[in-house]
Amino acid sequence: MNPLTATNVLRPGPTGFKGWMQRTMFAAMPWLFSVLRRVKPVIRFGNMYLTSRYDDVREVFATDPAFGVIYKPKLDVIMGGQPFFLGMGDTPEYRHDTAAMRKVILPADLPLLAARAEAQAEAIVAASGGQVEVVDQLVRRVTFDVLADYFGVPPTPQGDLRVWATRLFEFQFADQGNDPALRVDVDAIAPALRAHIQAQIEQRRADPGKDDVLGRCLRLQAAGQGFDDDAIRTSLMGFVVGGPPQPPMVVPQAMEQLLRRPKALAGAQEAARADEDDVLRGYVYEAMRFDPLAPGLPRQALQDWTIAKGTSHAATIPAGAQVLAAFASAMRDPRRIADPERFDPTRPASDYIHFGYGLHECFGRHINHATLHLMLKPLLKQPKLRRAPGSAGHLRKEGAFAARLVVEFG
Repeated sequence: MNPLTATNVLRPGPTGFKGWMQRTMFAAMPWLFSVLRRVKPVIRFGNMYLTSRYDDVREVFATDPAFGVIYKPKLDVIMGGQPFFLGMGDTPEYRHDTAAMRKVILPADLPLLAARAEAQAEAIVAASGGQVEVVDQLVRRVTFDVLADYFGVPPTPQGDLRVWATRLFEFQFADQGNDPALRVDVDAIAPALRAHIQAQIEQRRADPGKDDVLGRCLRLQAAGQGFDDDAIRTSLMGFVVGGPPQPPMVVPQAMEQLLRRPKALAGAQEAARADEDDVLRGYVYEAMRFDPLAPGLPRQALQDWTIAKGTSHAATIPAGAQVLAAFASAMRDPRRIADPERFDPTRPASDYIHFGYGLHECFGRHINHATLHLMLKPLLKQPKLRRAPGSAGHLRKEGAFAARLVVEFG
């Protein structure tokens, strides 16, 4: 199948024994993390070290001179060799590029993005006839429609932007085994997406038009304030690949966690119906704590470094080793998280590491903060909200990705 015209957003996950093993491993992960936190908080697997306690995870994220990101090689494939700040250390180029993007992605945009996300979710729920598929019909549609329009990246003339972005996201963040079939897709999709965005740059250069991220970049370019085509194209590529694929993973997972807890679901519905958005966000963030975006984020040791120095579990990680900072485990560490197995939507923000921490904390975290809970709000307002019958009413995953969850109401 031509990857440029593929219609299935997700590639099929493993089946048979391999699929069973993967599901079993993910189901057992909370228990395994609890054992590691007690017995071996920093454990070695070959050339990879896993940190499971809250303080150690934060130390990895916060110590950039010792622990660098590993994203650059795959980013070079996606971006055609152009540098993107996600793959950089704490350098002048990193500071320059992130500062430049803060000129075009503004805090003042958040209320409008929030309103658009809620309005589109409301329209989808209203037209659903009492049954909603949460992953694709609701969250993926809202996310890509709202964010792609905000970035200034319209649908592609061939293929599906949702498919392209998700394939590239999988390659960048979830392809630990370097799947050759996925690489074939990426080698076709990445240059096609670069060409699509470059075409938008050239089309709108004479008249930047509406006030979106691309239009702002082009106005600054015309004013001689940097923003050459390579920088604009690469940044938009990074935003499209790194942003919209995330909510269709975490928001349905949060919905699944609420459905497992009738009292929490009732509280979230009460907040939604009362338009108490900050309270509702607390329910969604707490639900995400039980099934976050990933078990952890990788880093590479740039020098020999002793994690948890001065403690009984101090461990020296040699330069060149990889480190997995298991933030899913950190958010359930009783040393820092009060009663971590209790569902508490009033937890302090410091309990959550949903979007990383430190230098490479997710650049779009403020957009997520403003919109994720509102994608579920119109659905949570509905009476008699419940799972659909059978397996459709329980979250199904394809590898790391939420794939399907159907709910009914009324």
